Amino acid sequence: QVQLVESGGGLVQAGGSLRLSCAASGRTFSTYAMGWFRQAPGKERLFVAAINWSGDSTYYTDSVKGRFTISRDNAKNTVYLQMNSLKPEDTAVYYCAAASIAHSLRVGVSEYWGQGTQVSVSS
Repeated sequence: QVQLVESGGGLVQAGGSLRLSCAASGRTFSTYAMGWFRQAPGKERLFVAAINWSGDSTYYTDSVKGRFTISRDNAKNTVYLQMNSLKPEDTAVYYCAAASIAHSLRVGVSEYWGQGTQVSVSS
Protein backbone atom coordinates (compact mmCIF):
# COMPACT_ATOMS: atom_id res chain seq x y z
CA GLN A 1 0.00 0.00 0.00
CA VAL A 2 1.26 3.44 -0.96
CA GLN A 3 -0.23 6.71 0.25
CA LEU A 4 0.52 9.89 -1.67
CA VAL A 5 0.22 13.45 -0.38
CA GLU A 6 0.74 16.40 -2.72
CA SER A 7 1.74 19.91 -1.73
CA GLY A 8 3.02 23.10 -3.34
CA GLY A 9 0.03 24.23 -5.33
CA GLY A 10 -1.17 27.80 -5.34
CA LEU A 11 -1.94 30.90 -7.36
CA VAL A 12 0.74 32.32 -9.64
CA GLN A 13 0.86 34.80 -12.50
CA ALA A 14 1.50 33.69 -16.05
CA GLY A 15 5.21 33.22 -16.60
CA GLY A 16 5.81 32.29 -12.99
CA SER A 17 6.97 29.05 -11.42
CA LEU A 18 5.78 26.53 -8.86
CA ARG A 19 7.24 23.31 -7.52
CA LEU A 20 4.88 20.53 -6.55
CA SER A 21 5.92 17.83 -4.14
CA CYS A 22 4.43 14.41 -3.53
CA ALA A 23 5.40 12.60 -0.36
CA ALA A 24 4.86 8.85 -0.40
CA SER A 25 4.49 6.48 2.50
CA GLY A 26 5.80 2.95 2.49
CA ARG A 27 9.20 1.39 2.09
CA THR A 28 8.55 0.33 -1.48
CA PHE A 29 8.50 3.85 -2.95
CA SER A 30 11.75 3.33 -4.83
CA THR A 31 10.25 0.38 -6.73
CA TYR A 32 7.41 2.43 -8.25
CA ALA A 33 7.30 4.64 -11.29
CA MET A 34 5.79 7.99 -10.32
CA GLY A 35 3.81 10.48 -12.29
CA TRP A 36 1.75 13.63 -12.35
CA PHE A 37 -1.66 14.14 -13.89
CA ARG A 38 -3.92 17.17 -14.05
CA GLN A 39 -7.61 17.80 -14.34
CA ALA A 40 -9.06 21.11 -15.42
CA PRO A 41 -12.66 22.02 -14.52
CA GLY A 42 -15.12 20.06 -16.61
CA LYS A 43 -12.40 18.04 -18.31
CA GLU A 44 -10.91 14.60 -17.92
CA ARG A 45 -7.76 13.86 -15.96
CA LEU A 46 -4.74 13.87 -18.26
CA PHE A 47 -1.16 12.64 -18.07
CA VAL A 48 1.49 15.32 -17.49
CA ALA A 49 4.77 13.61 -16.65
CA ALA A 50 6.27 10.36 -15.38
CA ILE A 51 9.59 9.11 -14.07
CA ASN A 52 10.81 5.57 -13.74
CA TRP A 53 11.84 3.96 -10.45
CA SER A 54 15.50 4.97 -10.71
CA GLY A 55 14.92 8.46 -12.05
CA ASP A 56 16.93 8.00 -15.23
CA SER A 57 13.96 8.03 -17.59
CA THR A 58 11.37 10.76 -17.79
CA TYR A 59 8.33 11.32 -19.99
CA TYR A 60 6.20 14.39 -20.67
CA THR A 61 3.08 15.34 -22.50
CA ASP A 62 3.91 17.63 -25.42
CA SER A 63 2.31 20.74 -23.94
CA VAL A 64 4.71 20.85 -20.98
CA LYS A 65 7.97 19.75 -22.61
CA GLY A 66 10.70 22.30 -21.97
CA ARG A 67 8.70 23.95 -19.16
CA PHE A 68 8.10 21.20 -16.59
CA THR A 69 10.63 18.87 -14.99
CA ILE A 70 9.83 15.76 -12.98
CA SER A 71 12.37 14.40 -10.53
CA ARG A 72 12.47 12.12 -7.51
CA ASP A 73 14.45 11.62 -4.32
CA ASN A 74 14.12 8.00 -3.26
CA ALA A 75 15.87 8.70 0.05
CA LYS A 76 13.06 11.13 0.90
CA ASN A 77 10.24 9.13 -0.70
CA THR A 78 9.33 12.23 -2.66
CA VAL A 79 8.64 13.11 -6.28
CA TYR A 80 8.67 16.66 -7.58
CA LEU A 81 7.24 18.60 -10.49
CA GLN A 82 9.05 21.84 -11.24
CA MET A 83 6.78 24.01 -13.36
CA ASN A 84 8.25 27.03 -15.11
CA SER A 85 6.82 29.51 -17.62
CA LEU A 86 3.35 28.73 -16.40
CA LYS A 87 0.38 29.54 -18.61
CA PRO A 88 -3.30 30.06 -17.76
CA GLU A 89 -4.05 26.76 -19.53
CA ASP A 90 -1.94 24.97 -16.92
CA THR A 91 -4.65 25.76 -14.36
CA ALA A 92 -5.91 22.46 -12.94
CA VAL A 93 -5.90 20.14 -9.98
CA TYR A 94 -2.62 18.23 -10.11
CA TYR A 95 -2.53 14.62 -8.92
CA CYS A 96 0.41 12.47 -7.98
CA ALA A 97 0.29 8.84 -9.09
CA ALA A 98 2.26 5.64 -8.62
CA ALA A 99 2.42 2.54 -10.79
CA SER A 100 4.66 -0.48 -11.30
CA ILE A 101 5.95 0.80 -14.64
CA ALA A 102 6.12 4.24 -16.23
CA HIS A 103 4.32 3.06 -19.37
CA SER A 104 1.17 2.48 -17.34
CA LEU A 105 1.20 6.09 -16.19
CA ARG A 106 1.75 7.32 -19.74
CA VAL A 107 -1.50 5.65 -20.80
CA GLY A 108 -3.41 6.88 -17.77
CA VAL A 109 -3.31 3.81 -15.56
CA SER A 110 -2.20 4.19 -11.95
CA GLU A 111 -2.31 1.94 -8.93
CA TYR A 112 -2.34 4.77 -6.41
CA TRP A 113 -3.50 8.40 -6.47
CA GLY A 114 -3.00 11.39 -4.24
CA GLN A 115 -5.80 13.74 -3.26
CA GLY A 116 -4.68 16.53 -5.59
CA THR A 117 -3.40 20.07 -5.24
CA GLN A 118 -4.83 23.12 -7.01
CA VAL A 119 -2.65 25.14 -9.37
CA SER A 120 -4.14 28.37 -10.67
CA VAL A 121 -2.36 30.58 -13.21
CA SER A 122 -3.68 34.08 -13.77
CA SER A 123 -3.18 35.98 -17.03
